[in-house]
Amino acid sequence: MRFNERDIDRIIEMAWEDRTPFEAITYQFSIPEQEVIKLMRREMKPSSFKMWRQRVQGRATKHQKLRTFEQGRFKCSRQKQITHNSISKR
Repeated sequence: MRFNERDIDRIIEMAWEDRTPFEAITYQFSIPEQEVIKLMRREMKPSSFKMWRQRVQGRATKHQKLRTFEQGRFKCSRQKQITHNSISKR
């Protein structure tokens, strides 16, 4: 499958994110985990690819089946609600 540069950048970004499972990449781009790995190997420097592989191998948050939590997206406890944003009150 051919991807444009913007799609490749987004796939790499999603693959680097700890809380984005490979299933989300597959859902959005119709590319299985093994193809993501091949894309990362092709697009990254060897040292960066090696570091990424060490990080994601066996990581529960990168695989939907291994996740232990049922919540949706992660939100930092310090992040304010949009309704409390001073810009929205103007």
